[in-house]
Amino acid sequence: MKVLIAGGAGFIGSTIASACVDNGITPVILDNLATGRREFTEGRTFYEGDICDGALIDRIFADHPDITTAVDCAALIVVPDSVANPLGYYRENVSKGIQFLEHLVRNNCRNLLFSSSASLYRADPEDFSVDENSPVETLSPYARTKAVFETVLADVAAAGTLNVISLRYFNPIGADPQLRTGLQIRTPTHALGKMIDVHHAGEAFPLTGTDYPTRDGSGLRDYVHVWDLAAAHIKAVEHFATITHEAPYRVINLGTGRGTTVRELVTAFETVTATPLPTTETPRRPGDSAGAYARVDLAQDLLGWKAEHSIEDGIRDSLRWYAKRDTALGVAD
Repeated sequence: MKVLIAGGAGFIGSTIASACVDNGITPVILDNLATGRREFTEGRTFYEGDICDGALIDRIFADHPDITTAVDCAALIVVPDSVANPLGYYRENVSKGIQFLEHLVRNNCRNLLFSSSASLYRADPEDFSVDENSPVETLSPYARTKAVFETVLADVAAAGTLNVISLRYFNPIGADPQLRTGLQIRTPTHALGKMIDVHHAGEAFPLTGTDYPTRDGSGLRDYVHVWDLAAAHIKAVEHFATITHEAPYRVINLGTGRGTTVRELVTAFETVTATPLPTTETPRRPGDSAGAYARVDLAQDLLGWKAEHSIEDGIRDSLRWYAKRDTALGVAD
């Protein structure tokens, strides 16, 4: 079996590709390397280019006519950047995505796994949990691009053009446990990446927002190990026809089913490192929300999947990758 992974040289896409290899599935990677890394494609079939390049995608399917499923991880994902550059985010995440769908359909690739986001939810105000039917409340241009594109996918699936499984990720942490790939960005903006940076620099960690209506005032997230996310994609690829048999468009949450505040993440980080992490309180970032965590019953029912790794596992693997990252990516100090 072969799958096309658009954005397969990025953090999540490359991890999915590794899981494919481990499970006897051949990944064919398409990436324009805007944020992805060529090093993550070594030993794998790789085409450098954009998802809107119809001629290139036609060539991929001519070379690999047995591809019947595509995984779409190609997107810009940084919330503050989307606030500053909404036009670029709509171009990359929506306009080019629609062109990609047209190229898939033309090549008779009818199954699509879409990397969506839990950022589009309005959480239950009582406990901040959400399921697939929870209301949508998009607080950033990034989240709105995901919501808009999901609307496109739902309409396309309803027309019988594609079968789609939209996987709404919560907050990925960790790395491939074998350290083949990990987060490639040297200056991450997410909480754990920032913790690791300031831990090594001997600086204080900025708590961005301490007035949320959570149990300790800091934002609440569902931190899910990226290897668990990859395992969910394998389940979806292997059972795609069964999952979409009664409904050609499926939305599935991928999280742990547990909410963790940023302050609690700091405590877990201190436990793993056995070192105190000083903090400083700062205002909320533009586009941020109090957060949410997943109700995961549907993932268990449809995919037979649940997260297996703990937050501490994710922190350990992130630290292990950090120690190797620059050498693995050929980056000089």
